[in-house]
Amino acid sequence: MNQVLAKYLPERAVAPCFELIKEYAVHLKIVNKRVTRHGDYRRLPTGEHLITMNATSNKYQFLITLIHEIAHLVAFQKYGKYIKPHGQEWKKTFKILMVPFIRPEIFPSKLLPVIANHFKNPKASSSTDTQLALALKAYGGTQHKENSYVFELPYGSIFRIYNGKIFKKGNKRTKRYECLEVATGRLYLFQPNAEVELIND
Repeated sequence: MNQVLAKYLPERAVAPCFELIKEYAVHLKIVNKRVTRHGDYRRLPTGEHLITMNATSNKYQFLITLIHEIAHLVAFQKYGKYIKPHGQEWKKTFKILMVPFIRPEIFPSKLLPVIANHFKNPKASSSTDTQLALALKAYGGTQHKENSYVFELPYGSIFRIYNGKIFKKGNKRTKRYECLEVATGRLYLFQPNAEVELIND
């Protein structure tokens, strides 16, 4: 397991993560990248704890996601199965579990203040914290060179997303952008840091 973790985690995070996996009897499954999520936690009918993670070259993203999912397990054990998945109990647990990792031996100095800011009030996904998501992408090579971020596109731009659907960029709401699906006329909200393929300038 240590050898597997070493492939996906920062070097100094391997041993403490392995200890958490052992302590909470986690069955860790690493799969090819799924677009809609970085990872997920499920308690199986057998009572086993399954955490499924996307394989990624971004070791810092992997670490944050792994602790995120372990926090679900720990929060449900401590506070009961009826808590909100990303409610205050989970946030408190996530912060406690993550604190030992927010160190310069593990994260690059440029990332540390962004991560510290994120953990003042952790989001349901690191991808919904635009500042953190963009900072993390600098370390993983996850953005395709031909892709753009929604926030970079001019108003009215036409773009394609991962599943081939085509949209037109509209106005910004408080945090997200209204985008019209060209084929159906339906309105969708996009995170500023969503990766898309620009079709026209």
